[in-house]
Amino acid sequence: MNKTVLITGASGGIGKELAIIYATNSYNLILIARSKNKLDDLKQELEKTYKVEITNISLDLSNQDSAEELFGIVKEKKLQVNILINNAGFGLNGEFTEININSQVEMINLNILTLTKLSNIFAKEMLQQNSGNIVNIASTAAFQPISNFAIYAATKAYVLSFSEAIAIELKNKNINVTAICPGATKSNFMDNAGVKKIRFLSIANSKQVAAFIFKSVNNKQMIAIHGFLNKLIIFLLRFAPRSLVRKIAGGFFDK
Repeated sequence: MNKTVLITGASGGIGKELAIIYATNSYNLILIARSKNKLDDLKQELEKTYKVEITNISLDLSNQDSAEELFGIVKEKKLQVNILINNAGFGLNGEFTEININSQVEMINLNILTLTKLSNIFAKEMLQQNSGNIVNIASTAAFQPISNFAIYAATKAYVLSFSEAIAIELKNKNINVTAICPGATKSNFMDNAGVKKIRFLSIANSKQVAAFIFKSVNNKQMIAIHGFLNKLIIFLLRFAPRSLVRKIAGGFFDK
């Protein structure tokens, strides 16, 4: 019997590439995104090639009660989740006082609240199954404050800390938790965030990052940073004065 992976933010970018990789490896899929049409196109594309079962759920996960709603649908459909990938998230580039506060609250809801609720809900299910994987997409932004990306970086710092903590709690209960920290990635994320240019950083594509995630999960890594340069920068930041870290990080992105 094929295992099932639930992927949020599956209609494009890293989420879509994850869906392709897991389908290639004979996993059944539960795909979550707001765009029903994009999910339907992806399902049709994958079902032509792979003998897997795909369930699409169109849902806005930035709503406060969306995690409970999603879980209710999964239970109603009598689906069992073996791997949860909390991939959905977004960022906004600009000064904290200039960005619409309602948009920032939606970011916090999606990047933190829904991710936390889904991790809690499905961790309890996995405890009953005596196995499972939870994968939370953090970011290299989690390792330092970033001016003009203040809320996004802070949410990813939460995701990293939270994931590492529950990984320790669940380690001896046959549930593996992995925090993935990609760097800048070619996807719609930067366009949606309002970033026109990225300085200093190497940029991976979504397919490369998805392949890295698949390998990291299989290897049961607790924290996985994508890319040698990203690993090197994060290592060096440990020894730099905080004032220098703030200055460097704030210069990465152009509006």
